Amino acid sequence: MSTFLLEIVTPEHVVFSQEVDSLTVRGVEGELGILPGHIPFVTPLQVAPLVIRSGGKTQTIAVHGGFVEVQGDKAIVLAESAELPEEIDLERAIAARERAERRLSASEQDRIDHRRAELALQKAITRINVSSRSKE
Repeated sequence: MSTFLLEIVTPEHVVFSQEVDSLTVRGVEGELGILPGHIPFVTPLQVAPLVIRSGGKTQTIAVHGGFVEVQGDKAIVLAESAELPEEIDLERAIAARERAERRLSASEQDRIDHRRAELALQKAITRINVSSRSKE
């Protein structure tokens, strides 16, 4: 089976750089599966787990926005932030989810605070999902 190079890069550092069998991301249009030889494209990403399959193993990484670019035998994820499962503090993510849910349930908030709370909730849920999957 052929592979392609996947690089996940944030403004701070390279999070991941390896040959992989496949990649699944959630773009703004929905979930996308990327295999070797995929046609070139660029699309924005949602806050969601990114799933990597390589050598019969599956790895999940929390990605918080950004873009994916596929070109030839390489895919590059330029993320605002990205976290490996072992980097996620599960208790902190659960507390962040609860805080965001409380803010969203409050009735007198302006749109900016509401959007910020929604984004915080998405990030917390993504972290919890990625952390939980790594322990299975």
